[in-house]
Amino acid sequence: MKRLFLLFFIFSFAFSFGQDKTYVATKLNSTAFIADHFLGYDQFGFYYSIKNNILSKTKKDENFEYKNISLGKPTKTDIQNPLKIMLFYENFNTIILLDNQLSETQKINLSENDVPIMATATGIASGNRLWIYNSLTQQIGLFDYLKNSFQSITPSFQGNLKYYESDFNTFQWIDNNLNWYSCDIFGKITSLGKVADYAQIQAITNQSIIFSKEGQLYVQDLKNNTIFPIENVEKSFKNFYYKDQNLSIFTNQGISNYKISIP
Repeated sequence: MKRLFLLFFIFSFAFSFGQDKTYVATKLNSTAFIADHFLGYDQFGFYYSIKNNILSKTKKDENFEYKNISLGKPTKTDIQNPLKIMLFYENFNTIILLDNQLSETQKINLSENDVPIMATATGIASGNRLWIYNSLTQQIGLFDYLKNSFQSITPSFQGNLKYYESDFNTFQWIDNNLNWYSCDIFGKITSLGKVADYAQIQAITNQSIIFSKEGQLYVQDLKNNTIFPIENVEKSFKNFYYKDQNLSIFTNQGISNYKISIP
């Protein structure tokens, strides 16, 4: 009992100490924007969003759209490569690849693969490959969509993926116990620590995250065990997106963009 009290005291002290520092965002601009969900933007200034199950890519007078009535709403959208956009439809175990004008270039039905795959997480990986978490085997693997081949790269592991995101070289996930892990393209799994309870979350680096809780945004640094609030931003929002020291807040009125310096 004494040990539990001591751990609670240490955590409470660390969190309250974190409140002494804040990250203050500087507002850059706001723009009217109507969508169900804001996905982010690319290096060419295009904004991506979903409304009525339609993926949109917009910039000033340019607008591209993709919809697939038979598949419905995409579960996951990967826009890290604007020349190769991925849509994942989990209910149909299907991945769609799009070009920079949102024209369909490939449809991948994982249920038809020679190796049984039931994907619950996907993302664009390096080369002509996709990250796949195969819930049948509870393994992470890489799917070569040109060769139509799949290779598991990790042992099976227990627990569900509460949240995940990926880039070309790493696949990161948070389990139901808020443990944060990373896997590289060679299958090496690294424990990154334990994140705070959250409503929404996004990784900044492999040591820090931005998360929301009860309408407030925070930065958590797992290396230094600190949590600091972000001030001077909207308190009521649908979701947020962070990239290259820029923070975008999506509300019912539109998108507000901020500059924020996070180490």
